[in-house]
Amino acid sequence: MENIFQADWLIEFGYWGLLLGTFVAGTIVSLSSDLLLMTILLAGGDPWICLAAATVGNGTGAMTSYVMGWFARWEWIERWFKVREETLERQKAIIKKWGVWCAMFSWLPVVGQIFMIGLGFYKVRPAVTTLLTYFGCLCRFLVWVLLFIHFGDRFIEWITGWVS
Repeated sequence: MENIFQADWLIEFGYWGLLLGTFVAGTIVSLSSDLLLMTILLAGGDPWICLAAATVGNGTGAMTSYVMGWFARWEWIERWFKVREETLERQKAIIKKWGVWCAMFSWLPVVGQIFMIGLGFYKVRPAVTTLLTYFGCLCRFLVWVLLFIHFGDRFIEWITGWVS
C-alpha cells in the first residue's frame, strides 16, 4: 500500500496552497494551519520553504484581522466577526496589561483573532505588532518543522499506522 502522505496530489497545491491555507486560518476562519503544514511536509515539501510559506500566510492573515479591527466600528465587529462588545471590553483589560505582546499569540484559536482585532481596534503600535505577530507565527511553525526534521520517519510510520 502506498504511503498516503507521499501522494503527488497533496503537493499539487504545494507551497502556494500552504500560504493561502495558513492565511485563511490566520483570519477568523477556523482551519488548522498545523495540519496544513504537516500535510505538505509529509508529502515531501521542503521544510524551510514550508516554514516561510506558513509563517507569511498565517502572519498576514492575523494582520488582516488587525487591520480590520483598526478600521472597524463596534457594529461591524459584532456582525462580521461575531465578537461581542463585552468580549472586546474584557480583552481591553488584557491588552492594557500585556499590550503589544498579545500579538505573539495571534496564532491561538479564537483568542488570537480577538487579540488581533482588539490590538487593531485600540490602535496598538502597528510596527511592533506586525513584528511580534510574524515572530510568534515563525516560532510556532519552527517547532513543527524541527519536530518533523528530528522525528520525520518515525512520525510517518506512527501516523500511517494510526490512519490505517
